[in-house]
Amino acid sequence: MRSPQAPEVVFDVRGDVPERFAEAAREKVAAAFRQAPEPVLFARVKLATAPDPAVERPALAQATVDVNGRPVRVHAAAATMQEAIDLLPDLLRARFERVGGRRDASRAPKAGRHAHRPARHVRPPGEREIVRRKTFAADTQTPDEAAFDMDVMDYDFWLFTDVETGQDAVLYRTDTGYRIALADPGADRAGPVAVPLTVSPHPAPRIGEPEATERLETLGLPFLFFSDAGTGRGKVLYHRYDGHYGLLESTP
Repeated sequence: MRSPQAPEVVFDVRGDVPERFAEAAREKVAAAFRQAPEPVLFARVKLATAPDPAVERPALAQATVDVNGRPVRVHAAAATMQEAIDLLPDLLRARFERVGGRRDASRAPKAGRHAHRPARHVRPPGEREIVRRKTFAADTQTPDEAAFDMDVMDYDFWLFTDVETGQDAVLYRTDTGYRIALADPGADRAGPVAVPLTVSPHPAPRIGEPEATERLETLGLPFLFFSDAGTGRGKVLYHRYDGHYGLLESTP
């Protein structure tokens, strides 16, 4: 698949997935490349099936595409693998529109935009562990830039350093737009933004990971933004689709 016209497509197949679906996914994803605003350099496609037969949509198809250095990610779950693969082209085209500036940045996210997402595995609280940690230097960004990156990567939240206040912050979606939570919201934000934005009045709790886990479960939240008790840097504890936890943290 590697040529000036056809970028390399790498597959990661997990579970009981017949080989024919890899070729089907290759064709669907490659067809969407023509809508990319810049050259596609590389793509990785993941096809997986849930080990639990009771899962309503056990088939998962995910594509991560390098659009001239800009990563774009989509993923979809469906009752069958073919149905999940069939969703990829439209999802990719929507991300390409965002990357190419053909979608209004000030438009609020549509309700139900994540209807294609897989259902989370329900794991008893006593069995849940932090199975993935990612430490990185959080980019210094405006909320508009953070919203852009969050959208094209199909994430539910985005950890970054707010350029106006210099604070660790997390951006996430609401029913009417986006909301930013800061380590200390006492510093007023005055800068104009294109996206519909509200600011959380609540400071990030300065706690340790055990307390963060307890608070996440007690409040029934999908994720929790907090400041590390030792370093003071921002962290996000979140529920993974496999029922365990993931942790994002800014470098000290």
